[in-house]
Amino acid sequence: MARPRPANQTAAMNTLQDPNWNLVLNRQPAAFLYAVPTMGIYCRTTCPSPRPRPGNVRYFADAPAAEAAGFRACKRCDPKGTREALARAVVADACTTIAAADTIPSLDQLAQRAGYSRFHFLRLFRIHTGLTPRAYAEGLRAQKLQSALSAGTRVADAILDAGFGSESRVYEDTGKLLGMTPGALRRGGAGETLRTASADSPFGRLLVAATTNGICYIGFGEPDAALQADLHRRFPKASIVPDEAGLGETLRAIVSYMQEPKQALKLPLDLRGTAFQLRVWHALRDIPAGETRSYSQIAAAIDAPKAVRAVARSCAENPLALAVPCHRVIASNGGLAGYRWGLARKRALLDREGAG
Repeated sequence: MARPRPANQTAAMNTLQDPNWNLVLNRQPAAFLYAVPTMGIYCRTTCPSPRPRPGNVRYFADAPAAEAAGFRACKRCDPKGTREALARAVVADACTTIAAADTIPSLDQLAQRAGYSRFHFLRLFRIHTGLTPRAYAEGLRAQKLQSALSAGTRVADAILDAGFGSESRVYEDTGKLLGMTPGALRRGGAGETLRTASADSPFGRLLVAATTNGICYIGFGEPDAALQADLHRRFPKASIVPDEAGLGETLRAIVSYMQEPKQALKLPLDLRGTAFQLRVWHALRDIPAGETRSYSQIAAAIDAPKAVRAVARSCAENPLALAVPCHRVIASNGGLAGYRWGLARKRALLDREGAG
């Protein structure tokens, strides 16, 4: 007669057969927490601490449930998010301080205000913004300059109001700051004629616009009026004229791509954005059909591994849907995350490309 297994051995075997255990073992994100009775703590499944032994683990839906069972929060993975919330508040305060300052505060000043060492504050700021405080401040000035120029403010006045010491500083770093000359940005398409054409597509209405240099806008899935408004927002001073016949071949190519997105959408493009946006958009065009990349992978590809949020914003501002395939960018956990034209369409495009 077989001897009964010890209770701890039975628990270990049950644990090995539990799909939750694989998530804990491989440090994969999950909606539940796990606790280690011998340690008296509970953790996120992504906790960097050594894995518990099979059979020495319990699962809880949330922090209150784990604490009601007598466990305390792990200090490494911060399952309650206490340290995370504090860090976010510190970084938010620093960002507000930078935005309100006439000159860029020094790292020492910001760290002292936060009550941290220079090193620890810099690390927190980079984790939450993807940038150093100085780079963040420079980005704010560039955004302020870009907004003023887009609104038609005189170049000299916009440069002064944005906090730049001289016009030469801006013109020397035009590519880094704006991706185009201040004058071109200020014009907002003034003096240019955009030709447009619309059509029905597998994903709703489709609008295409082109300059003399190439296609500058592709939008879909919204009513004609909404697509036209988006185009006007991007080119507020351009003359916009319909040209259904002239852009007919382009429309057919895009519709065909939507139906069978296996081949690259080869169109002459006129991409316009900041230097950072252009780097992101060019990286998106390097993603083959049938494959995906995470926002962090795109950030690494453009040598800005901490700028994940800025990458996500650039994807959201992509003016050329499909031609610049931002639908191929997903969250690190495999989720679809956001998409300007709707998550259902993103899922459908990925499925048609074989990336689902």
